[in-house]
Amino acid sequence: MTPDELVAARWFRSKQRPIVTVVEVDRAPLAAEAALVVLEVAYRDGGMPDRYLVPSIGDREPADGEGAWRAIAAAIMDGSELRATRGRFVGIPATRATEPVDHLPERRLAVEQSNTSVVLGERMILKLYRLMEPGDNPDLEVGAFLTDAGFADTPAVIGGLHYHADEGNQVTAAMLQAYVPSTGDGWRAMLAALAADPARGVELAASIGDLTGRMHAALASRPSNPAFPVRPATTSETAAWRASAEAQLAQAVGAVSGEAHARLVELAPRVRARFADTFGSATGEAMVSRIHGDYHLGQLLARTDGGFSVIDFEGEPARPLAERRQPGSPLRDVAGMLRSLDYAARTAAAAQPEFEPDRWLAEARRHFLDAYGGVDAGDAGLLDAFELEKACYELRYEAGNRPEWLWLPLGAVERLVR
Repeated sequence: MTPDELVAARWFRSKQRPIVTVVEVDRAPLAAEAALVVLEVAYRDGGMPDRYLVPSIGDREPADGEGAWRAIAAAIMDGSELRATRGRFVGIPATRATEPVDHLPERRLAVEQSNTSVVLGERMILKLYRLMEPGDNPDLEVGAFLTDAGFADTPAVIGGLHYHADEGNQVTAAMLQAYVPSTGDGWRAMLAALAADPARGVELAASIGDLTGRMHAALASRPSNPAFPVRPATTSETAAWRASAEAQLAQAVGAVSGEAHARLVELAPRVRARFADTFGSATGEAMVSRIHGDYHLGQLLARTDGGFSVIDFEGEPARPLAERRQPGSPLRDVAGMLRSLDYAARTAAAAQPEFEPDRWLAEARRHFLDAYGGVDAGDAGLLDAFELEKACYELRYEAGNRPEWLWLPLGAVERLVR
């Protein structure tokens, strides 16, 4: 694979780093002429190289129906070991295989981004993790935990594929899950509801609140598991929350310009004071457990039976994998979904002048939080602080991608510091 082909791939994450070399460092045969190839990418900036997983037939990626995706799924279900030139791929089945996969049609999803997903016979979905990060990928780790805990509102994990490099590092290479028929994601479902009947949107918000509460309860259901603890936040954790929030604010101030910059600079002292007061007093009061970590309407599948399923437990992709596996405050997930509801309301208002976003959002937030189980007075300030941090991140994002939308997160910052 050439540097130009790599940069053009949607799953390649370092598009701003000029590539020096792309070298094949390992290869494991699959079915027929297919193989799993590990590429090492070195950059001109001299920083750490990356490794990417690339299935191939000859010098190209497999097409649907050629059997490469089925071969990966079969290796997972059978617990097979695929010997590579230097390392090995090992399938780890989580549940007993119910049927062979050799006859199932392959359908690669066109909505892939940092990973590649392939539907097999509308019964299973294979997710291939392209960037090879040493350690347990939380998407597989959390998904398997929730499956074992009996949480039915995430696709059941069938198994995973691990890569063991010759250096001894283990990398999560793929995950196989049950396929959940859906009509799209939660974002599309919410916008459709707001266009047809805003009251239906409030009902969806309540349903998502209930789902979120049950997800957090399941994640906290086995505190004896050292990877899924439930305990008060430590001083170092709350200090890290404050540092992260202040960094998001500083980056937002640097990213915006003009009137938005002036307004944010004026607000910044109050935002910093809120972060200092809230996170400074959270030690011993706030609880931590494993969380979703990147929770918003787009991380929900709108199932054909009318419910929602939670997907994509990888966490924020910009954070290191080890950090994404750390316990956090469940209120961070709550804040992320509340910000997503705000975006849905403002997006609907842009298309429907008669729609009243503030009025709808107040009702939707109340129903979401009530269905979640409520947030007591002691946690309300912490929730506001996490929302503020998320709004600062959104300012930075919009400045780089949709500057005409800066008003939305800036308005959220102004409301939250009142």
